[in-house]
Amino acid sequence: MLTTHPFDDDKLREECGIFGVYGAETASAMVALGLHALQHRGQEAAGITSWDGEEFHTHRAMGHVAGNFDNDEIIRQLAGDIACGHVRYSTTGETALRNVQPLYADLSSGGFAISHNGNISNATNLRRRLVREGAIFQSTSDTEVIIHLLARSRYRTLLDRFIDALKQVEGAYSLICLTPEGMIACRDPLGIRPLVMGRLGDAIIFASETVAFDVVGAEYIRSVEPGELIVVTQGCEIRSHRPFGESVRPRPCIFEHVYFSRPDSVLDGNSVYAVRKGIGAQLALESPVEADLVIPVPDSGVPAAIGYSQQSGIPFELGIIRSHYIGRTFIQPGDKVRHLGVKLKHNANRALIDGKKIVLIDDSIVRGTTSLKIVQMMREAGAKEVHMRIASPPTRHSCFYGVDTPERGKLLAHKMDVAQMAAYIHADSLAFVSIDGLYRAIGETMRDDDSPQYCDACFTGDYPTTLTDFDDMAEINQLELLHERVV
Repeated sequence: MLTTHPFDDDKLREECGIFGVYGAETASAMVALGLHALQHRGQEAAGITSWDGEEFHTHRAMGHVAGNFDNDEIIRQLAGDIACGHVRYSTTGETALRNVQPLYADLSSGGFAISHNGNISNATNLRRRLVREGAIFQSTSDTEVIIHLLARSRYRTLLDRFIDALKQVEGAYSLICLTPEGMIACRDPLGIRPLVMGRLGDAIIFASETVAFDVVGAEYIRSVEPGELIVVTQGCEIRSHRPFGESVRPRPCIFEHVYFSRPDSVLDGNSVYAVRKGIGAQLALESPVEADLVIPVPDSGVPAAIGYSQQSGIPFELGIIRSHYIGRTFIQPGDKVRHLGVKLKHNANRALIDGKKIVLIDDSIVRGTTSLKIVQMMREAGAKEVHMRIASPPTRHSCFYGVDTPERGKLLAHKMDVAQMAAYIHADSLAFVSIDGLYRAIGETMRDDDSPQYCDACFTGDYPTTLTDFDDMAEINQLELLHERVV
């Protein structure tokens, strides 16, 4: 099957996007619109849960928001002025309806629905403990661990039980939860995954990105702070809690600026589009090259390519044309047809490229398969020279915080140095923006090695939290390797 982005088998993918509304007459319809705006964060499945003051209503489905939530009857069934939703790309748990969020459970305090962006890095250990204690899981999602911890907490109030549950989990999470008492929105103490708060009339809205506010006409208020827990109750009363203290320096995900967030979003006070142009300008300063054209790899390479062009003075041109009309069900019966299928989605602008020295700008290199195909496409279109510039440092390490990253051994930059990577993709030259250059584009002077301002573990290997599950796996793998050598 040809996916929506045939080159994107070589892209890092976000796990999901979340959106919640409290106090709007058509809450579920507004959530559906918000999820449309966040569709880029997850295309596997979507779900919405609402609360009408007496009971919860849920609809979850595989596939895109469009086609599942553009039905008036479905929206009418999701009654109530409070609702939350989720778009999913799985990093943990199988691709199945039982893992589609919001997840819902009937607790002693009443119904509880949860939407989660991120990844709990000790979920496997917690799950084993909970199962030994008698818990019965209904999904394979790491998010369900939070529900069971909440249900088993001995604290009296729902809020205290929820906080007790969160204090037992590691990793990254931005959450929107529905309860009979109101809506809860929170962010992990390091703020790894994003979450913002807005207002539309009297309604309070939470979303993964500000672009979702633009779509529904809401006003952006501020980001939910790292480690902050916000409770919205009757009358849209807002209460902010700091259950984790304020001693930890935040480490938001730097790749949100590079690729994940939509360019028309504002992240941590910065225009994502402006940051990406700035990264391109840094690339031009750090890795200049004599060329005739600067060409973006669509669509994510466009802002950085504009920045590179403006800084270098080399003309910007659309040398790769992308078709937006290829669906997700194009059948590929063999390798030859599969290769032709890629050309249906992206095709070289041959008349522009023939005989030219070109600079290709892309956001990242993961396995290297995408870059290899693109360079080959440019050669076949007659490019005289093909130079590749990447708007992020080399991706040498796996992410464990809600991004679907290949295991480290499959990352091209883990296996090769830059010169070897250039030879592998058949480029005349290859260069990446430096880690300090990336920080400068975001507004920092450079990376603070003693206390980094962002989570940049995929580039540096500097993980900001413990990785209980994955450390255990590493120990098991080491034991297996030792066993193999002894045998």
